[in-house]
Amino acid sequence: MGEVSIIFAYLVFFNVVLSYGMETAFFRFYNTEVNKKNVISTATVSLFWSSIGFLFLALLFRHTLAHWSGISVEYITYTIWILTLDALAIIPFSKLRAERKPMKYAAIKMTNVSINLLLNVFFLALLPKLVANNPNGFLSTIYIQSFQIGYIFVSNLVASLVTLLVLIPNYTSISWKFDAVLWKKMMHYGLPILFAGIAFAINEHFDKILLDWMHVPLSEIGAYAACYKIGMFMVLFRTAYTLGIEPFFFSHASNENAPQTYATITKYFVIFGSFICLFVIAFIDLLKVPLVPKAVYWNAIKVVPLIVLANFFLGIYTNLSVWYKLIDKTKIGAYISLVGAAITLLLNWLLIPSMSYYGSAIATIAAYGSMMIISYKLGQKHYPIPYDFNKIFSYLGMTILFSVVSFYVPYLRENYFVKIILLTVFLYFIYFNEKETLVRIIKKKK
Repeated sequence: MGEVSIIFAYLVFFNVVLSYGMETAFFRFYNTEVNKKNVISTATVSLFWSSIGFLFLALLFRHTLAHWSGISVEYITYTIWILTLDALAIIPFSKLRAERKPMKYAAIKMTNVSINLLLNVFFLALLPKLVANNPNGFLSTIYIQSFQIGYIFVSNLVASLVTLLVLIPNYTSISWKFDAVLWKKMMHYGLPILFAGIAFAINEHFDKILLDWMHVPLSEIGAYAACYKIGMFMVLFRTAYTLGIEPFFFSHASNENAPQTYATITKYFVIFGSFICLFVIAFIDLLKVPLVPKAVYWNAIKVVPLIVLANFFLGIYTNLSVWYKLIDKTKIGAYISLVGAAITLLLNWLLIPSMSYYGSAIATIAAYGSMMIISYKLGQKHYPIPYDFNKIFSYLGMTILFSVVSFYVPYLRENYFVKIILLTVFLYFIYFNEKETLVRIIKKKK
């Protein structure tokens, strides 16, 4: 688990570099340019040739990369192919989002995940048993002992390949025209997003690499990575929201009431996110059993509240960061992300020696919290949005208070009756504050 989490942390960095901000630039210019086919074609051609160039150079220097990273050259080769296939799917997926085809987008993504999951189950759980029962059978020819990590990468590679094959019509249907003038404008807009993406990767994944560099045992890194995944409920909510909201922000930018719309959306994101956050933290000890069934990993369970809150802060930051994308000041977004990355690196360096992975969790929540506050302060100067600050702050404050009480107070951590009461009080608080809006929605439906 420790080895895999470190390798995938590297993979995230290269994913960001290979997209070089073109995804966000695509949405910006798709909604502002009259010739949308030109935007699709230019973005596709750009990412196609940059991905092919990366594939050629990376394979050529794969032994150097393996030596530099300390990772097996075999795993490096798999990673190179996965990164290339995923990069080639960026614009086709972005096109589906821009054209508001969520069902098709979701179907392809779910197919990718299903193939990946089923192959992992087959290679890691079923194949060893089948070969043991029939050593001379056909399956023994594809079974390699002590190749568990390799099978994980094979599963990812097959899933990425199938996904790209499904998206191939997006490549055959375009004109393959390249507008150099448009491309320069897109790159000017997107490159700051690249630096922001690298900073985000540092905040989100570099802690695993740093833990390894600072000689924390791989078993501890594995436990940290496993418990980190319990925060997936907040990650799923934030990711699904981001996928839908980014095209919406750009398509509504010209509306007169756009700032008020953004403010309302942010408030309800905080409401839903607060409830998810409180629910996950309150019931961590129940959720860990199905999600992290091996008790040997549970030593790291104390990081989960910090990780869940950190991802919640990141989701709020995503809402607050709309202003610099709408006024084409993506450089400011890069600067904010770099501040967050600097906080991550500094706190990891200071805290890992004495606190191990718990120091990394503290660094993550500190980085995202800082980015959230900075973006709000700067945004109100450059693109004022009338956020309902009092309500947002009250929901956020109550969530943090109830989360701390339900997890860190020893007696209450095991008392689920009290936790249910806390959740009920929080839901009533939401109803009390939002009842006018809820009544208005109910009347509209009637």
